[in-house]
Amino acid sequence: MADSATQTNRYYLTTPIYYVNARPHLGHAYSTIVCDAMARRKRALGIDTWFLTGTDEHGQKIERSAKQAGCTPQEFATRIAGEFRGLWDRLGLTYDDFIRTTEERHKRGVQKLFATLRDMGFIYKGSYSGQYCIYDEAYVEGPPGTPCPDCGRITETVSEENYFFKLSAFERRLLEFYEANPGFMGPESTRREVISFVRSGLKDLSVSRTSFSWGIPVPGDEKHVVYVWLDALANYITALGYGSDDPADQAKFKKFWPADMHLIGKEISRFHCVYWPAFLMAAGIEPPRSVRANGWLLFDQGKMSKSRGNIVRAETVHEVLGADALRYFLMREIPFGQDGNFSFDALVQRYNGDLANGYGNLVSRVVNMVHKYFSGVMPETGAEKQAEAALRASAQSAIAGFGPAFDELNFSEALKSLWLLVAETDGYLTANAPWKKPAERREADHAALQARVLGTAAEAIRVITALVYPILPDAAAKVWRQLGQGEIADAAKESFLKNLAWGGLKAGTKLLEPAPLFPRAEKDAVERMQSLEENNDRTAVEAVSQGETGAKAAELAAVPAAASSAPSAAAVREEAKPAAPGHISIDDFAKVDLRVAQILVAERVPKADKLLRLEVDLGYEKRQILAGIAQHYEPEKLVGRKIVIVANLAPRKMRGLESNGMLLAASLEDGAPVLAGFLEEVPLGARLK
Repeated sequence: MADSATQTNRYYLTTPIYYVNARPHLGHAYSTIVCDAMARRKRALGIDTWFLTGTDEHGQKIERSAKQAGCTPQEFATRIAGEFRGLWDRLGLTYDDFIRTTEERHKRGVQKLFATLRDMGFIYKGSYSGQYCIYDEAYVEGPPGTPCPDCGRITETVSEENYFFKLSAFERRLLEFYEANPGFMGPESTRREVISFVRSGLKDLSVSRTSFSWGIPVPGDEKHVVYVWLDALANYITALGYGSDDPADQAKFKKFWPADMHLIGKEISRFHCVYWPAFLMAAGIEPPRSVRANGWLLFDQGKMSKSRGNIVRAETVHEVLGADALRYFLMREIPFGQDGNFSFDALVQRYNGDLANGYGNLVSRVVNMVHKYFSGVMPETGAEKQAEAALRASAQSAIAGFGPAFDELNFSEALKSLWLLVAETDGYLTANAPWKKPAERREADHAALQARVLGTAAEAIRVITALVYPILPDAAAKVWRQLGQGEIADAAKESFLKNLAWGGLKAGTKLLEPAPLFPRAEKDAVERMQSLEENNDRTAVEAVSQGETGAKAAELAAVPAAASSAPSAAAVREEAKPAAPGHISIDDFAKVDLRVAQILVAERVPKADKLLRLEVDLGYEKRQILAGIAQHYEPEKLVGRKIVIVANLAPRKMRGLESNGMLLAASLEDGAPVLAGFLEEVPLGARLK
């Protein structure tokens, strides 16, 4: 086991490594932006931080996609890996390492891990015959024709010789580990789901494949390739030098392992919270300290995915509004761990309201007035009065509260509370109106008020800017320079957040000329972004229809679909199969997100005989739903009942109230509804498939 006691003042943070079956979209960007913000804050606190991201490049899906594109798997993977890395660089993300699973260092480490597991007696040879999802590279229980529980696609029947890992031997040990480490996984819905999965019984896991060759050969038996999930999960240690004989690599592994946090998408929780710690325990390596699952980014009422044709590219938002706007929206709008809706309209509203009219306007007003009234030099503020004391207290409260909320991944709440300080500072400025001199006020008194008010407001801006730096690095750098504080990146290297306190902006500091931060987005911003997505999709579809092959096809295979009704290029080529008349396809059904919920509140809607207003708990969030069942169910008898809801139905307003979902019920011959329910105990938020 690694010696945790020697690992002080360091932090190791990872994104999932992204599968190269498609170019990056906004869902990928969300996870990586969150990690980047966390890494920036840790470094600014003086913590030695290592931030890893990368790409997962092996497996049967990649081999097939490359063949279809007319190129080798290595060429296909290299092209898409370049797209990921290029986008991360364009967005200014500060990763310390980008690992590709086709690199020699990774291959070496995976083969060492496999050999260690085999030598320790946890791997044996056998054969597998059953169902396999090519898209998720996952084994699935069930007969032929069983759909994948994660993506909904029909699985393939596989029969082949395999090596197996004795996962069944770790059932009790994993449960004991979860009990001893309650903070190991989150959010709570993920924890409940994983524990339920393990308690249901673990079966030994196939960890090699023989029906294709695109993977890392099993050491000593090269007709087998290592199962892509054992291969991919090992990136977290191979990137630190596991498997290397180089003393520098070994020192890095000793320093940074175990990982402090694996940040992942919720659909891969089982792999990270069950398989990964079991592999590590078997190899005598300490498990990671925590795994945190973010929710899905939803667009057009569904999870962003290539096959569903609802992809939005991060490049589109970056081009129209900039990287900071995207970072702020994703971290402010979406409570971490929950599914979050993305729309261009909501993005522009948040940008204009919080950034252009809020923070940006506040900075512009104050810096301009310091230049106008004090020639750009910070004045002496003089004695503090009640209004200044109140603003100082609010800023100190923000300093005390922002960090803990951020570190607990409550980014939305942290930003919400910080923007209360933005609003309070703006209100303080307006209430004291340093630009307006009443006739009865003496010149000297007015000059003193201007100095006190502008000095206090500028100091509040300094505090706001320091705290928001990890989320808005570009804007914060501009404001820091305008406030005469130099380069914020240099301040971060000096751990400026560690001792952040009120009073850092000194009298006599020369402010730079004001520069715009967030120009207000015009009415055409939404149309411009939609047009960029539509043009991107149209180019891909037209090129595929014209029979592009080889390297061009490899590029097109990765072009994400637009945020429109047009199908993606990949969907045209790989997914589109007409359903029989009167039937729907499995992909159509997969669009409907059915979830288990519990009714917390039920009450009649005034002046609406048929409507009940329900508040329901999905485990990961609470919602309001309006249901036309008031004539058949008494509200008080519904409280506590578990029901099924359509969770991804577009919100609609009825009687002035917004309904976010729909109950599932059978309709009897007389028209009476009968709510769907359960005989067995089912966890809240469970998805019906």
